[in-house]
Amino acid sequence: MLYEAPLWLPGGNLQTIYAALRSQRYLAEAPSFRRERWTAPDDDFVDVDFARHASAGAAAGQEPLLVIFHGLEGSSASHYAEAFADVARVRGWACAVPHFRGCSGELNRAPRAYHSGDFEEIDWILRRFRAGHAGPLFAVGISLGGNALMRWAAEMETSAGSVVDAVASVCSPLDLAASGHAIGRGFNRLVYTRMFLNSMVPKALRKLEQHPGLFSADALRAARDLYAFDNIVTAPLHGFRNTEDYWARASAKPHMRRIAVPALALNALNDPFIPAASLPQAGDVSAAVTLWQPREGGHVGFPSTPFPGHVRAMPEAVCGFFSALLGATASGAK
Repeated sequence: MLYEAPLWLPGGNLQTIYAALRSQRYLAEAPSFRRERWTAPDDDFVDVDFARHASAGAAAGQEPLLVIFHGLEGSSASHYAEAFADVARVRGWACAVPHFRGCSGELNRAPRAYHSGDFEEIDWILRRFRAGHAGPLFAVGISLGGNALMRWAAEMETSAGSVVDAVASVCSPLDLAASGHAIGRGFNRLVYTRMFLNSMVPKALRKLEQHPGLFSADALRAARDLYAFDNIVTAPLHGFRNTEDYWARASAKPHMRRIAVPALALNALNDPFIPAASLPQAGDVSAAVTLWQPREGGHVGFPSTPFPGHVRAMPEAVCGFFSALLGATASGAK
């Protein structure tokens, strides 16, 4: 990916924060979605938002479908989700955003939530999309969603190709320990960690009201970083011994040599809480994986000129990667 940050937005923090709060996400009007509620295998539910725009240039169900797995505490209203949906609209692709449990605005029912390595959840969601869509299916995961998606692609190995045509991760913490420690220090702790906990802690306390005894409310209220939160909530609710066990077993990086479906891993080298030294290199991944590691962009930022800036450069690049695969497939079929 060729990307140059605007001169008026130097540094990873500005490129991250400004992109999320101020940059334009769409060309004309905000994407609108219709919601479906899917029943999960454990009788819980997942809410899926489908973009309302009409697909063009292909029969219904034959156009490419772009599935967006959001990041930590994200949703279809996140800046990147709206930007991807608008890029899909321009390309004539269908688009859908499945919400991880508890992220659609309504607390899920089961005594669990979601986590960075939840490849089983990714699997049933993608298989349901595949069963209902005849055209090409592309999946992109943002931050946490991208790690879970890559973890799924590695777990499925060659069988992933029967479900999706390609996958991509964007600004994903593929080494969860490195990123988890980085977000718990300095400016990151003061800004990003506080932002996440302000959403995650109240939601977890509501989950505790649903299912008394899951964890200690006092310990949760005392948590000041994601390490503590994961130790108290995420790890025990999802079958991990503790934070270290969760971060080690859920990280996608150690498994990326097993990925057999075309995959893109896009990470900016100045991402504030994903250390560049922790990113996978060519020897860490299979030949199916393309690594794009531009010098700038921040965390799911990549704002572009002209002022006041827009965040379409990254979605356009990712969809361009997918589109090139369609072209290669078409050429090979001739």
